[in-house]
Amino acid sequence: MIMNKPLQFYKYDGAGNDFVLLDIREYDPELNVEQIARICHRRFGIGADGLMTLSKSQEGYDFEMRYYNSDGRLGSMCGNGGRCITAFARQLGIGDLRHYSFMAYDGPHKAEVLMWNQNIGLVQLGMRDVACSNVRRCLDGWFLDTGSPHFVVRVDDLENYDVVGQGRRYRNMLDLFPEGTNVDFVSDLPDGRLFVRTFERGVEDETWACGTGVTASAIVSGNGRIKTLGGDFKVTFTSTGEAYSDVRLTGPVSFNFQGELPAGFLS
Repeated sequence: MIMNKPLQFYKYDGAGNDFVLLDIREYDPELNVEQIARICHRRFGIGADGLMTLSKSQEGYDFEMRYYNSDGRLGSMCGNGGRCITAFARQLGIGDLRHYSFMAYDGPHKAEVLMWNQNIGLVQLGMRDVACSNVRRCLDGWFLDTGSPHFVVRVDDLENYDVVGQGRRYRNMLDLFPEGTNVDFVSDLPDGRLFVRTFERGVEDETWACGTGVTASAIVSGNGRIKTLGGDFKVTFTSTGEAYSDVRLTGPVSFNFQGELPAGFLS
């Protein structure tokens, strides 16, 4: 598709996990895989770990979120993306500017803007429940789905660990993970926090933070005080013995800038 008019975009990040956001409530450019990948390209485009669209949703919800990985392909749930698009909805003047309910790949979510000061804030996102039976031991780690699939493994000296090399190796073990998997490497810090570094499927690289990965790591470890390369998170949940429920992911969000892609840029 050739765009015949400029495309307004917005750039956000959640603890360094960055996204291009588009408001398509009135105009949907219907971008294809190659166009989305070019927008996300860090040399030939805007540069981002992914792209999200905000569209009108069914009655009872404020909006619908659709997430695409930086390779241009439709992705599964993105926790940091969900927090960023909540702040984006606030910027667009949707709803009461604090409490939101929206639809995403893995179903409905509730979110709250806890604090916002100019272009920086704190956003809490309700995540999907995770059945205990779906948290399974695998190789030297744990596999579970928190809206996106994650393999969580403990390592020593995470600061100097080969996250990209080892993450790519696990991600492509298709006999164990037929659709591929995100990979989270974790270790304990002296101050009691859990240090998490993530190799993301679809980005095919390490990202500075991953919301669904932070959530998966917290559930597996039982520690909801998380440090990532991009910032700190808090994860809370209730364990009934049958499921992890009332899962909430809280962390920083920043609005970076906005601009226009000129007509013909993606031709």
